[in-house]
Order: sequence, then structure tokens, then C-alpha cells
Amino acid sequence: MGAIEVRLLESFLMVAQESNVTRAAARLHLTQQAVSSHVQQLEHALGVTLLVRTSRGVLLTPAGDELAAGGKAVVADLEALAERVREVARGQCGKLRLACCPYSTALFAAEVAGAMESAVPGIEVDLTTLPTPRAEMEQLESGDADAAFMWVRRGDPRLRHAEVRTDSWAVAVAMGHRLAERETVTMADLADEPVVMPDIFISEDARSLWLAEPRPDGRPAVRGPIVERVEECLLAVARGRGVWLAPQPLARWAPVPSVRWVPIEDAEPSPLAVVWTSRASESLISTLVAEVRKATSWEPEPVA
Repeated sequence: MGAIEVRLLESFLMVAQESNVTRAAARLHLTQQAVSSHVQQLEHALGVTLLVRTSRGVLLTPAGDELAAGGKAVVADLEALAERVREVARGQCGKLRLACCPYSTALFAAEVAGAMESAVPGIEVDLTTLPTPRAEMEQLESGDADAAFMWVRRGDPRLRHAEVRTDSWAVAVAMGHRLAERETVTMADLADEPVVMPDIFISEDARSLWLAEPRPDGRPAVRGPIVERVEECLLAVARGRGVWLAPQPLARWAPVPSVRWVPIEDAEPSPLAVVWTSRASESLISTLVAEVRKATSWEPEPVA
């Protein structure tokens, strides 16, 4: 059995993604014959059949499914390694592109960008302001950003991330609301309150985080209106359409005269994290995480 060549693996992965050799060849800017040959060479090297042709395209065999699942990470890791090697050869790191939402990073983003440029000779930090976490993730996935800042659940396996701050939660209520004069509230106080939600999230898990689910009593949150932007949440709250749960920094970023923010005593704090992809330089990310933690005066809990 021979070794796996990267160019052969890349052709196979594109065929697996497109389920069609012709479309894969077009995406790779190769001939159909070349792509078919690459797949056949890979099958010969591994001693297995990876795909079968049908009238509608191609189907992966169980062996093909296994290679497709693991091969993407292999290629991504090799690309990241190649980029790190090029960085070392250039003797500098070029540009670090950071995507951020103002309400999560307004207190430290500019400070961190300056600290990074001082800490890494030759680096230029490009800060891009985006309106939603979904837009941040799109920038990461397209390669238009190297890293971003997001609130995440602890232990989320889908994202490469490092915590840089922990934020408690507050609830926004209308000034005439029954809870508006309270110093603090509990999740039990909010059990029957409809929750206004901005349509900005990248997954159901992220949506559950902002609904504070699961609740202590096991019940789901009462769904309130869904609005397009974060700013519209406050308008809906002011009009008495529901309440809005958010990390504390939003209370400082978005004060509104007709809305009062009340801290929630027993909501689980949420980590704000630096999130990145395999394309990012690990050494730069390590420096970025250290500088953000310095700016936020936050230290990770020791591992037991």
C-alpha cells in the first residue's frame, strides 16, 4: 500500500463534495480525465474502492466516507503548516484580520490591536466591524478573517477557541415592567416572560445560549418576537413585546432611556472567546489570546 499524495486527496475530496467528477474538475481547473485518474491512483495506493459511478453522479463507499471525513482536516492542517513555514521564511507575519462585533469588544479591541502590533514586529492588525455573530462566522469560513470574538458555550467542539473573558448576564425590561425596579432578578422571575430574539445566530446551540436554555426548572424559554438586528431588540422591549437576555457588556454598550437592564443572579456566565480557523497562524493566535487576556485582566481557571 502506497502513501497518500496530497494532490490526489484534494481531487478526491472535491469529487466527494460535488458528487460529480465533471463539476469537481471544473472547480479544480483540471480536466475530467485528470481528476478521474487522481481518484484511481488514490484507490490503487490505498487498495480500496472509494466511489462508485451512478447515472446521477458518484456515490462514496464506506471507505470513501471515512477518507472524506478525515481527509478535510488533513488538508487543512497541511495548508496551515505551509502558511506557518512561509511566515518563518519571510521573517514576518504580514496581516492579522480580526472580525468583531462592537458590543462584545468595544472596551478592548483598539487596545489589543495596538498591543499586537507592538508585540509582533511587522504585523498589521486589520479590525473589521460586523453586525452579527453569523456575519463573523461567514468571514471566518470564507477566509476573509483569521480570527473573531464570540460568546460561546464552554466545551463547544465545533470551534477552535480560547476564552478571554467571562461575562455575567442581564435582562432588558421596559421601564414600566414589574421587574424594572428590582436590583437583581433570578431565572425563576423570568420563567413566564417572552424573550425577544435577534435573528443573528449561527446555530440552534447559539440560540439556546441566548435564551438561557436549559432553564433551572427544565422548561424551555417562552419565545417572543424575532427581530432582524440587535438594535431592534431594545425597541421591542421598550414597546412591551417581551424581555431580552444578553451578556452584561451589552448593557453598557446599549443604554436606552425607556429600557432598564437588571442583572440576573443565577444565569450561568458566558465565556467571550477568540475563535479561529485552521488557516490562522497558531503562534499569532497564541499572542492574540495573551494580549486580549491582558487587556481584560482575565486569567483562565487552573485545570484540576
